[in-house]
Amino acid sequence: MRILLVEDQAMIAEAVITALRDAAYAVDWVRDGIAAEAALAQPEYQAVLLDLGLPRRDGLEVLRTLRKQGQTVPVIIITARDAIEDRIAGLDLGADDYVVKPFDLHELLARMRAVIRRQGGQGAPLLSNGRLHLNPATYEVQRDAQLHRLSPREFALLHALLLHPGTLLSRAELEERIYGWNEEVDSNAIDFLIHSVRRKIGADAIKNVRGAGWMVDRPL
Repeated sequence: MRILLVEDQAMIAEAVITALRDAAYAVDWVRDGIAAEAALAQPEYQAVLLDLGLPRRDGLEVLRTLRKQGQTVPVIIITARDAIEDRIAGLDLGADDYVVKPFDLHELLARMRAVIRRQGGQGAPLLSNGRLHLNPATYEVQRDAQLHRLSPREFALLHALLLHPGTLLSRAELEERIYGWNEEVDSNAIDFLIHSVRRKIGADAIKNVRGAGWMVDRPL
């Protein structure tokens, strides 16, 4: 999953980036509102973490513009503004959640999982297509009553596929969801991950259409 972090304070940003990458998210980081709007011109993110007190353009203005454009990407505001009026303004402009600094990183990750689930039409904590049951909190996937532990990259791959069961995702689309801007991606990285996940949960769990991409089955 690819996340956009919009935060001007380097110390906070670095801590959030470390936590997100450890949790198998690909992270792109920008430091001001104008750069955030430029990054969001490409609808490639599964969630946005948005500070409000940004240089060049305030976070609420970024949010207002994003929603006026019809973009539905989940947005979690992360800010030191703790007044009720600020919370109401952010939520009324279209934010999906509002977290006040300082925050616990584990709680932030849990809130992200919740808004991403809702965006994908999933209310339950597990992502499932009826055959595979993926737990984003533990990186475990269950198939035929067997639990398999996934690495962070393996989890990111399977999560991307289970968010859109029955939909083919190309190599480029999977790379966008798994790797951030500054990460080097080997030409066979996706093939390696596919092979690794299939080895754990079965070769038929992930389908391939040659030259088009990969998918998991639609829900039963």
